[in-house]
Amino acid sequence: MNETTLVGALLGLIEGLTEFIPVSSTAHLLLAGHFLGFRSPGNSFEVLIQLGAILAILSVYFARLWKLAMDLPSSARARRFVAAILLAFLPAAVIGALAHGFIKSVLFESTAMICWVLIGGGIILLVIDRMKLTPKHTNVMDYPLSLAFKIGLCQCLAMIPGTSRSGATIAGALLMGADKRSAAEFSFFLAMPTMAGAFALDLYKNYDKLAYDDVVTIAVGFIMAFFAGVIVVRSLLDFVSRHGFAPFAWWRIAVGTAGLIGLWLVG
Repeated sequence: MNETTLVGALLGLIEGLTEFIPVSSTAHLLLAGHFLGFRSPGNSFEVLIQLGAILAILSVYFARLWKLAMDLPSSARARRFVAAILLAFLPAAVIGALAHGFIKSVLFESTAMICWVLIGGGIILLVIDRMKLTPKHTNVMDYPLSLAFKIGLCQCLAMIPGTSRSGATIAGALLMGADKRSAAEFSFFLAMPTMAGAFALDLYKNYDKLAYDDVVTIAVGFIMAFFAGVIVVRSLLDFVSRHGFAPFAWWRIAVGTAGLIGLWLVG
C-alpha cells in the first residue's frame, strides 16, 4: 500500500467518524488533506468517499427503511414522512446543482475561512445547546412538512465548508422546536438523499478526471468511511441523549483553532 493510499484510508476514517456528527466532515477532510499535502482531481475525493458513509447509514437503518417502504401504500403517516424528507432535500438539491462549480473551486480552497467557520459554528452550537428550549416535536415521523422544509433551508448553509450538514440541520431543528434526539435522527434520514445526490453530481462532473490510482484511493477511503460510519450511526443518538451537543461544539472550536495555528506556522 503506497503513501497516497494510506492517506486515503486515514481520510476515509475521518469521513466516517465525522459525517454524521455536527463537526463538518468536509472541513476535517480538507484541513487534513491540506496539511498532509493530499489533493484530488476537482476535490472529488472528499465527496466520493461519502458513498461509504451513505451505505453505513443504509445498513444500520435497513430494517426501518424496509418497513417504511412496505407501509407506503397503506399509511398516510409514512407517505407524509417521505414527503417531508424529499421536501427538506429540495433546497440543497437546487442550490447544490446551480452553485457546484463555485463551491468546489472557491469555497473548498479557502482553508482559513474553513477554520473560522468551524470556530463560529462551534460557538453557535454551544449557545443553542445551553438554551432552555421546550421541544414540541419529538418523533421524526410526525414532523410537519413546513418544519421539514425549513430544516432543508438550514441544510443549505452547509454548502460553506466548515458549517456541517448535520450541524446546520440539527441546530435549525432545535431552534424550531425539535428535541435533540429526533433532530439528530431527522438529520440521518435527510443525509441519505442529500449525500447520494452530492455523490452522483460529483461523479458526473469529475469521472473523466479520475485515474486508476485515484479510483483505488477512493475505494480504500470508501471502505474505511463505511466501517467508521456504522459505529457512529449506531452510537450517536444515545450519546446525544446523554451529553447533548456541547462536546461537538468544543471539538469544532479546538480543530478550527488548531487549523489556524497550523496555517500560521507552516502555511
